[in-house]
Amino acid sequence: MREYETRVRVRYAETDQMGVVYYANYFVWMELGRTELCRSAGIRYKDMEMGDGIFLAVAEASCRYSCPARYDEEVVIRTRIAEFRTRTVRFEYEMRSGEDGRKLAAGSTLHVFCGEDMRPLRLPEKYWGFFGVG
Repeated sequence: MREYETRVRVRYAETDQMGVVYYANYFVWMELGRTELCRSAGIRYKDMEMGDGIFLAVAEASCRYSCPARYDEEVVIRTRIAEFRTRTVRFEYEMRSGEDGRKLAAGSTLHVFCGEDMRPLRLPEKYWGFFGVG
């Protein structure tokens, strides 16, 4: 399946009073990784939404934290498509320190393809190649 690597640097605003990245920011990084994975293949969320009326609604999200990231640390987000079905897609993420490679966190998100009415729909075949089908 398709994979992509994105790098970010921890901003001060992403940390808590203890100087570590606040847990919810890992989900923001997952979104960044997912968006850049799609962009790397020439698929922009904006085009799917505006052009085809297709939205990716989050149905599940999980994250397992291993080691804290800290201010100004580079974080490498590895994103991959783990599973594709015509109505859903699961992405998996691994976040590591860009400085020493230690594993910071790993997670996944399950998305349902929806129309503007937020009802599930079948993803048009023109997108299947991106997800490794056809």
